[in-house]
Amino acid sequence: MTYQRTVVYTYIWLGLFIFIVQRAYGDVSYSIPEELKRGTEIGNVARDVGLDLKRLAARKARIDTEGNSRRYVDINLRTGELTVAERMDREEMCSEKLSCVLNIELMLENPLELHRIVVEIQDINDNSPIFPNALIKLEISENADKGATFRVDDAHDADMGLNSVQNYVLEKNEHFVLAVRTNDDGGKYSELILDKELDREEKDKMTLALTAVDGGNPSTSGSVTIHITVLDANDNAPVFSQGLYKASLPENSPLGTVVIKVSATDADAGINGDVTYEFSRISEKARKLFSLNQKSGEIVVIGPVDYEEESKYEIRVQGKDGTGLTSDTKVSIEIVDVNDNAPVIFLKSLNNPVPENAPPGTEVGIINVQDRDSESNRQIHCSIQQNVPFKLVPSIKNYFSLLTTGELDRELITDYNISITATDEGSPPLSSSKTVQLSVADVNDNPPVFDKQVYIAHVTENNSQGSSVSSVTARDPDWRQNGTVFYSLLPGEVNGFPVSSLLSVNGDTGVIHAVRSFDYEQYKDFKVQVLARDNGSPPLSSNVTMSIYVVDVNDNSPQILYPSPDGSSLMTELVPRAAQAGSLVSKVIAVDADSGQNAWLSYNIVKATDPGLFSIGVHSGEIRTQRDVLESDVMKQNLIVSVKDNGQPSLSATCTMYLLISDNLAEVPDLRDMSSEDNGSKITSYLIIALVSVSTFFLTFIIITLTVKLCNRRSPRLLFDGAVAIPSAYLPSNYADVDATGTLRSSYNYDAYLTTGSRTSDFKFIRSYNDGTLLADDTLKKSSSTAEELFGLVDDGRSLPQVT
Repeated sequence: MTYQRTVVYTYIWLGLFIFIVQRAYGDVSYSIPEELKRGTEIGNVARDVGLDLKRLAARKARIDTEGNSRRYVDINLRTGELTVAERMDREEMCSEKLSCVLNIELMLENPLELHRIVVEIQDINDNSPIFPNALIKLEISENADKGATFRVDDAHDADMGLNSVQNYVLEKNEHFVLAVRTNDDGGKYSELILDKELDREEKDKMTLALTAVDGGNPSTSGSVTIHITVLDANDNAPVFSQGLYKASLPENSPLGTVVIKVSATDADAGINGDVTYEFSRISEKARKLFSLNQKSGEIVVIGPVDYEEESKYEIRVQGKDGTGLTSDTKVSIEIVDVNDNAPVIFLKSLNNPVPENAPPGTEVGIINVQDRDSESNRQIHCSIQQNVPFKLVPSIKNYFSLLTTGELDRELITDYNISITATDEGSPPLSSSKTVQLSVADVNDNPPVFDKQVYIAHVTENNSQGSSVSSVTARDPDWRQNGTVFYSLLPGEVNGFPVSSLLSVNGDTGVIHAVRSFDYEQYKDFKVQVLARDNGSPPLSSNVTMSIYVVDVNDNSPQILYPSPDGSSLMTELVPRAAQAGSLVSKVIAVDADSGQNAWLSYNIVKATDPGLFSIGVHSGEIRTQRDVLESDVMKQNLIVSVKDNGQPSLSATCTMYLLISDNLAEVPDLRDMSSEDNGSKITSYLIIALVSVSTFFLTFIIITLTVKLCNRRSPRLLFDGAVAIPSAYLPSNYADVDATGTLRSSYNYDAYLTTGSRTSDFKFIRSYNDGTLLADDTLKKSSSTAEELFGLVDDGRSLPQVT
């Protein structure tokens, strides 16, 4: 009993030592029995490690099991409790190891934090002792001495410590007693001790029951039957050359490889000295990998050897001679690691997508790399492909953080396929790769950009309301709502009117429509600002200037400034009878509110008292004599002038020009009927002219006589000045003097003077501005008293303009 108690204490202290060592290598350690039900609480790891329970879920707390793909434990994020996730069989997990420890890792993110947790799996008595064979056969010589020992097969219990085999019990008999021994490794075995000599003639066979009992509570047992055959004397058992055989075997060794050879000798001769070999104790895993040649003692590989499955095997080999005497030895086979496992890359966390405005150094993922090999074969280097704005930074143990190294731009690259390569330091090295797909999330960092810097649009005046004027297009390289563009007009005024009363823009298409009909004479051109805004948050915008030019349409007829086209003013030009061919008599002045060719005016005499006497400049409107004035020419000359623009279709206006051929007003007969000649027929006009001619013939003769005498007394001078001045009242302020357009020619000024009062007033002559131009007498200045006498007008209440 003292011996057994010592062994028990030894195991207890050994267990405590292992527990303390394991705890020293972990942040927190737990000890639990095997075979716990799923969901059983192991301990509150959050409290034991000192973590904030409220932030477990936010930090993505999770459990990783080192070196094992099976997850035996898990964490409750609400309570922080470490719970059993899968049934744990100590014998399956740790085989015959004295200490069964499960190393797990608690990983948290933001920031990355790693805690090592050691869970010791305690053995429970869930296995019964088992003998390797159901029947033990012993052949004992009858001459065996009292006290002779005969070792029997050991019973094996998969449990460890006190739960393993602790005792053997032999069925009571008269010849043998049982002795329980302890191996060097602490295991129990039994020996039969001959207590009374055998007598083959009395009894040559006997059967005994041997029971192995473990130390569990309650204990379990296993039995085997010992069949003893009494033989003639064989007094030497086989003896092995070594008490312990050690061998090293590289993993992945081919089938048929000889691991080691055991050898035992027997001093007996003949059949009593022939030794055969067999496994006396071997695990199920080892039985599938190794076989023993019964004759030679060679242990041969018969299955795949994997260091990652088991790194060491311990086998007991028994040697038996021909008469049944046995002995055994221990064989320890160390499996040598070979670099046959490539690193495995695990993506533990990935923040996908990552915003394009993420600053350099932002952590977007966590990578874990594992290699099942050992020592240098599991030393790993990680690298990342070139030309991507990311890098791997070593973190804790075999963890790496994936960080950004530069600014991201979704408009340039929307997705990245990041290739990560892990290489170990084995010989030859093995490597593996993993591709991480990462998308870039859009940020509203680009304002809309117009296709043009300046837009120019032309719209024809008198356009219909709502007609399309032009369109603008702006593009935004951002995505979805950040790239959706809306258009609007910036507030402003054009000639005192708001822009919104002139134009509108379609917010979706950018098409600009006219709100009203444009008049070129009112709006020749104007500018508006168009705003393009995206739908981001906050929105970004840009604007562009659009110049609108109104295209003129020939919608204005020429306006005759001189003479008055409606007859409200009666202006009469005096033509001296001495006027020669080509003399400037007068000028029709007209303007057109249109522009360009729509304002190019042409003049034409459509009706004249004497068609061959006067001509008019097609583009200047100047009225000149075509020939010398003759004495026989009619004094009263009426010209109907048509002014036509160059538009399509062209528009026109007409006016009447009254001319008097006379050298003195006193000689001028009654001219009342000049204003009414336009309304009579051609025959009526001729009759009136004939009557006036007869009535004034005598006066004309006197005037000519006086003129000739006057010319004889002094040198003749020109009667017309080339600069005929038209009163400024006839020139409206909104008409520009444009050269070569037929509206107003700046090279001519018309100025006429006529004294008021008596009809016999003299003309006032002025010096010519140009030597080649005939001087004309002053234009008649008509007062209300002389107008009726001179032109024979009926007083209808109309006022006549004063010409100065």
